[in-house]
Amino acid sequence: MTLDEARRYVLERARRRGIQAEVLGLRDRELTLRAHGGRLEQLTRATQAGVGIRVVVRERVGYAYSEHLSPEALDWVLQEAEENAALQHEAVGFLPEGTDLGEWGRLGQSFDASMERKQQATLDMEAGLRADPRTHRVPAAIYTEREREVSLGSTEGAAGRYRTGVAGIGATVVMREGDSIKQSADMDWSVRFDALDPGRTSLRLVERTARLLDARPLRTGRYVAYFEPKAFAQLLWAFWPLWSGKAVVEGKSRLVGRLGERIASELVTLVDDPTLPEGLASRPFDAEGTSARPVVLVERGVLCSYLTNSQTAHALEHPNTGHASRGYRGVLGVAPTNLYVKPADGLRRERGVVVTELMGVHAGANPITGEFSVQGLGLWVDGGEVVHAVEDFAIAGDFLALLERVGAVGTDLDWWFAGTAFGAPTVEVGDLSFAGGE
Repeated sequence: MTLDEARRYVLERARRRGIQAEVLGLRDRELTLRAHGGRLEQLTRATQAGVGIRVVVRERVGYAYSEHLSPEALDWVLQEAEENAALQHEAVGFLPEGTDLGEWGRLGQSFDASMERKQQATLDMEAGLRADPRTHRVPAAIYTEREREVSLGSTEGAAGRYRTGVAGIGATVVMREGDSIKQSADMDWSVRFDALDPGRTSLRLVERTARLLDARPLRTGRYVAYFEPKAFAQLLWAFWPLWSGKAVVEGKSRLVGRLGERIASELVTLVDDPTLPEGLASRPFDAEGTSARPVVLVERGVLCSYLTNSQTAHALEHPNTGHASRGYRGVLGVAPTNLYVKPADGLRRERGVVVTELMGVHAGANPITGEFSVQGLGLWVDGGEVVHAVEDFAIAGDFLALLERVGAVGTDLDWWFAGTAFGAPTVEVGDLSFAGGE
């Protein structure tokens, strides 16, 4: 059976049994090419598919999944979900009312580029890095593409399907000048293969890494920080759960009960938009069939919304923002799509530290308390000019307090992709604590 056929089969059986059911079918395809030493050394293809079933029986929720789409397997998985629901003590579950969501194809024809073009792009990425005499090693140059097919339906009327995908090219490079060695990595992503440019990406990675050579230790102190876009996007990646409706319901967010309060500088507007035409994580509807729409989480510093699915929205008496998320093996959760800080009028770098790289962000960040302590690399600027690179420092603080001290926001929006897309322009933060070498 196809995913759509499996969906219709399970829903028909569920209706016969008089139970509410939701069927989420997913097929993920991934291709990765790796170049090393001027030749392709690895090609990896992977495909994973299955259906996840959520049922509600007497307000109790049960889940089960199958990667086999035969009638026998689907009959078994429906029964398994029903039995799992009977084991639940909490009787508060429901499925949202659904609509016909249609069919969407966000996977452009540019993904049909030949394998030869994708291989050449990977080799060009590595060659571009090796062209610079300061390049010491290129541990990896990679092209990767990820395609997802989604089929969703429910006994409550939801029915829809879509395909989406992203492609990325990037590398890790080690550069050396004298005794100074620096390693850096970067990836450029797009929903269109033709939009990737290995020459542009390799040149930028060389420039980003080379500027960090001959770095000096940073003296401990409090400085103005200028977070470059991808560095600030990594902080968003670590702390987006503060806006999760699930975390709010469970009391695991410091934003509980603060809707309408000022939580950030008035220069901060935070948006999640699953409808961006070129968005890396755009989708027409969420994992429950709620249609996608832009959601402003923070507007000019004021907390406006959480990210919710139907259950968290009901528990919070808050609008459902359409951010239900789950894999076919998982249970219902909440997740952002294209989460970004809205660009503003721009900023001027005067005196302080340009934070170019953050390391170990997830290990050094607590999304419940908002506290963080992470290692970084950067540039010391004075009078608007780069004086030298700085290293051996850690940034520590509180993410919400950091948002309150945002003094300027740039126009240079850029994205960092980790399954979800996080975007930011350059962000200036005043009086941030840096722990350095002295």
